[in-house]
Amino acid sequence: MTTTVPEDGHDDYLDGNALAGPLSELFAVDVTAAVSRCAHCGSTGPVAGLRVYARGPGLTARCSTCSGVVLRLVRGSDTAWLDMRGAVTVAVPLAD
Repeated sequence: MTTTVPEDGHDDYLDGNALAGPLSELFAVDVTAAVSRCAHCGSTGPVAGLRVYARGPGLTARCSTCSGVVLRLVRGSDTAWLDMRGAVTVAVPLAD
């Protein structure tokens, strides 16, 4: 398996909690509390544990184990694009 790194070579990132606000516009639950499984290496962990890079036109969340891209979120003035093909599953805890 090849480890991927951000295109510019820098490793400046935020933790997955940086996704809380932007994803709250799309989901009725706190997605940062969900557990995702990386499609690249199979590791699991909370979305809040992903490494979020915000230097591009949107947010790119990478696996903290292998650096594979798990999630991309780009927001326009009236549309949001969410790419989650790097997550095999996302398990969202439900309230009782």
